[in-house]
This record gives sequence, structure tokens and C-alpha cells, in this order.
Amino acid sequence: MPEPLAANPAALEFLLTRRSRPAKTLALPVPDRDQLTPILTAAARSPDHGKLEPWRFIVLERPALQRLAALAQTRAEALGLDESQAGKGVGQFAQGNLAVVVVASPKPSDKVPQTEQLLSAGAVSLALLNAALASGWGACWLTGWPAHDRGFVTEGLGLAPQETVAGFIHIGSETAAPPDRPRPDLASLITWASA
Repeated sequence: MPEPLAANPAALEFLLTRRSRPAKTLALPVPDRDQLTPILTAAARSPDHGKLEPWRFIVLERPALQRLAALAQTRAEALGLDESQAGKGVGQFAQGNLAVVVVASPKPSDKVPQTEQLLSAGAVSLALLNAALASGWGACWLTGWPAHDRGFVTEGLGLAPQETVAGFIHIGSETAAPPDRPRPDLASLITWASA
């Protein structure tokens, strides 16, 4: 019989106290490719329901983010978005220095429904966020209207028709520690089923 897993109090403490950092507060420096590789490796260890790997990564460095900011502005005008909506979509790219796009890329499968494959892409997004934070970087998971605009993701990111954006994970150096926010009331969210 295998040995029980050893407790990892430091990992649990990290998960109990982790806090995303607002993307607009992230600055240079950002992880270089060698520093980003173990973060992506950790994210790729997420459950993927049958080893389908129904997701992929696009690393957006500063020039790509600038290009996407301009495209977001063009798309916002084409969609008739108001200034506030447009600004939020444009701003996440214009102000960013490094972001990783987690692309949900479902694979044909008779055994694994597409819903489970999309949930796997969400798990990868959270794992990437947590791996960046655990590595000492500030990080934030964003989506916003550009993530859901077919014109933006096709032209700007080259996504195939069946692909979607699970998240833009912005990574950089923390410039301000955010205050903690109210957390869920677990008593209202948990049902204990003992029979």
C-alpha cells in the first residue's frame, strides 16, 4: 500500500492567503522566458480529463500587447462600445508588459465532453495565476469583452473557430499590495451530505 501524502503546510498557507494583484499595478520587470517556463510547466500539470491537453498558451510580450491595444480600440469602435467599455478592453493591453493567453482548445472526443475540456482550461488558468504568484510575481486573471469578441480573437490571436480565450493572465512586478477583500461565507455555500 502506498504511503499517505505528506502534508505541505506552506502550500496550504499560500492557497489560503493568495491574492491576485490588479493588472494596472503590475510593472517591470516581468519574468523572462527562462523564468516563465517553470510557471507554464506548473500550469500544464492541471487535470485535463483524458490527457487531451484541450488548451494552449500564447505569451504576449510588450510589442504584441501594444498591437492588441490598437486592435481593441478598432474593434471597440466597430462594435459601438461606449468609452468606459472600450477603455477597459484597450487598457489591459496598453498598460500590460507581459500576459499569457490561456486558449481553450477543445479536442474531438467521444469520452470527454467539451464542458469538461473547458473546465480544464479554467483549471490551467488558475494554476498559471497561482504559479506566477508562488514564484514571487504579481499576477491577475482578466477576460473582458476582447476575450469574447470573435473578430478580436481571430485577427489578434489567430484562434481557430472552435477555440476561445479562457483568460489573459497578466504577470509583472507588484507595485502596491492590495487590501484583502471580503471572502465567501462558507456556511452558506457548503452542503454536508453524510448519508
